[in-house]
Amino acid sequence: MSKLIWVLGLIVVGAISCAVPHPIASPTPHALRPGDFEESLTHASRARTYTVHLPRGIGDAPAFPLVIALHGGGGDDDNIARMSGLSAKADRENFIVVYPNGTGKRDTKLLTWNAGNCCGYALDNNVDDVGFLRALIEKLQHAYPIDPKRVYVTGMSNGAMMAHRFACEASDLVAAIAPVVGALNVACAPTKPVSVIAFNGMKDEHVLFAGGVPQKSLDPHPRVDNSAANTLAFWAKHAQCAPTSQHSETGNIIREEYGECTAGISIVLYAITDGKHAWPGGARGSVFGDAPTREISATDLMWDFFKHHPQP
Repeated sequence: MSKLIWVLGLIVVGAISCAVPHPIASPTPHALRPGDFEESLTHASRARTYTVHLPRGIGDAPAFPLVIALHGGGGDDDNIARMSGLSAKADRENFIVVYPNGTGKRDTKLLTWNAGNCCGYALDNNVDDVGFLRALIEKLQHAYPIDPKRVYVTGMSNGAMMAHRFACEASDLVAAIAPVVGALNVACAPTKPVSVIAFNGMKDEHVLFAGGVPQKSLDPHPRVDNSAANTLAFWAKHAQCAPTSQHSETGNIIREEYGECTAGISIVLYAITDGKHAWPGGARGSVFGDAPTREISATDLMWDFFKHHPQP
């Protein structure tokens, strides 16, 4: 009898084991240690690299927000990390930030993103950067404790254009984006509304505030950029916001916000009247070298925006 009971017990345990979903893959060995970690994945037969910054409070909560920061054309993960100061912000506010690298003829030089009509190597070679970022999010969610409803994307210049494009094609994954001196230059058909906080300089010669052909560009491809106003108006219309924005000014900062949007969604533009091609409040970029305004911090404002806008 005891042997029969033992056999039946094994059958029951086996049945229960089959019924329980398999757990998420075990985290990498450094998953719960704060710091910067260089990692890679292969997507579409390309080895893609990125740096993950885990905050000092990693392990203190069951799940953390994820911020993806995309460098500008010609930059890299180190450049956007230094320019934005997002790692220090992550340590203070307890979120994970990842700095992916674009692609180039050489693995570490003149890297770009395929944002639709820009830029360089990534555009010439039709690199599937949307697919790469999807794969990256999936890998990170298996390796680290990430809240799937709090995935955010920011970027500078070509990286900002890529943030717009990713929100267009992966709105199922993205809660909000914060493009810095970029434009939405692709046909866009998101399946869900996305919150947007954008930053544009009105004296930017690389991505014109009013739209059109850039006066200065390191990209050999001629392109026409959408205006900041039209870009934000598109996102506002998609979120069913009020047709006109609410306007306020402080010093050289103009703030436009669309109200009455779909529940949980906000659309905001910060326009810097004397602003050029730079990260507001950040370090001077190594590619273009324009001096950033000190009247606002894009990093502080976008994080405050992100933490109040999870995916509805």
